[in-house]
Amino acid sequence: MAKPNKNTGPGTRPEARLPKGFRDTPADELRETGRMLAKIRAVYESYGFEPLETPAIEYTDALGKFLPDQDRPNEGVFSFQDEDDQWLSLRYDLTAPLARYVAENFDRLPKPFRRYQAGPVWRNEKPGPGRFRQFTQFDADTVGTDNIAADAEICMLAADTMEALGITRGDYVIKVNNRKVLDGVMEAIGIADEPQKLTVLRAIDKLDRLGVDGVRQLLGRGRKDESGDFTKGADLAEAQITVVISYITTSVAQSKPTAIVTHVDKSRVLKPLHETESYLKGLSELRALQELIDGAGYLDGRVRIDQTVVRGLEYYTGPVFEAEITIPVVNEDGQTVRFGSVGGGGRYDGLVERFTGQKVPATGFSIGVSRLQAALAALNKDEPAPADGPVVVLVMDKAELPRYQRMAQTLRGAGIRAEMYLGTAGMKAQMKYADKRGAPCVVIQGGDERAKGEVQIKDLIEGAKAAATIKDSKEWREGRPAQFSVPEADLVAAVRDVLARHKG
Repeated sequence: MAKPNKNTGPGTRPEARLPKGFRDTPADELRETGRMLAKIRAVYESYGFEPLETPAIEYTDALGKFLPDQDRPNEGVFSFQDEDDQWLSLRYDLTAPLARYVAENFDRLPKPFRRYQAGPVWRNEKPGPGRFRQFTQFDADTVGTDNIAADAEICMLAADTMEALGITRGDYVIKVNNRKVLDGVMEAIGIADEPQKLTVLRAIDKLDRLGVDGVRQLLGRGRKDESGDFTKGADLAEAQITVVISYITTSVAQSKPTAIVTHVDKSRVLKPLHETESYLKGLSELRALQELIDGAGYLDGRVRIDQTVVRGLEYYTGPVFEAEITIPVVNEDGQTVRFGSVGGGGRYDGLVERFTGQKVPATGFSIGVSRLQAALAALNKDEPAPADGPVVVLVMDKAELPRYQRMAQTLRGAGIRAEMYLGTAGMKAQMKYADKRGAPCVVIQGGDERAKGEVQIKDLIEGAKAAATIKDSKEWREGRPAQFSVPEADLVAAVRDVLARHKG
């Protein structure tokens, strides 16, 4: 039975509170996101992808049931019924709506169809630190070709995107695996039960965090973490566990098909990996992909074959990709952490087929915008933030409001963000307001300046630096002035100089 809402009834006031698992986004973060999305968009456009926008809500059956979080209500999605009793859901990713769009418009689209899209998605998952129920993704997908070159291109695009965002080569890696290889491993150890298969895959996915011993425990009866919480394992037999551990600790890309299981007791498993059709098919695709990436010059550390890559969504059918930040960073609590995956994707050859009945192969890559933005903030924490706020024209004399308004309008007309202070407080409060707005500078004109035909420009960023470092008045005079006078006719040029000085 649902709990009664305590904020209902006559005379009650609603409590100002966020729904669990959601967050508000402030202006500075939104602007930083906008800058980041523009850089990603430029890379996607350079590869020939075209923009597309699909609605946030789709028919539930069109989205399908592919999320791994099956123990949540509605199997991980937010759903409701419309007036016709049809079930609708908030999209949980941008790929399933793309499949619906392609199926609906198949005959008029160029094949392959290449599109990119950025937008929020929603998942009815258990929230936690840094894990929200609404987040933004930025996808690029190629639909309508099974050419492995399309998958290779996605890997290259992912690497170029990381570098366009300022992540130094060597501080990231695009890791590649193949779901057919993983299917072959499951077949070899005799796992056909989907929930058990999912538990095995999730265990493999935790190798970076838990190590071989932790994965071994999760493949067996289970693992108890440092807090005492117990995670139930896959309950595999020891021989099955040996095959999986051998798989994740041997280089798939460079080993011979038989070498990966030479030390396994084959009598206690269903069949050796080298006799598994899915495994051999996936291995062949991985090697073809590796050859293409190497030929393009990206196998220099930017892209790497890694058999531990799993990806959580169930619709992947071939190559799977993961973009990982590899450099350790210090978080706000002073702890050294690894950000790990900031994006991923793969080949999904069955999504459009759900609608059309005909095979329509597809592959794509999705960036987790918020997670990547957090990683960039940590990597660039010592760099000064760009001045995002507007120039503020202070009101020194209320009788001169039209004059101040004209100054603000003059700045706007020159393409400069500007506002006149609209409150009723005095000079000190106005300066505090400008600081809170993130203003790079303020414009001041009192009676003395007006009589001279001048304005004062106070550089708030330079002033803050000076206040933190300058020890005496002599040093202040010899340094760059944080406040200076210019003729009123030079207002725009003077403000532009200040903005150029602090351009991010």
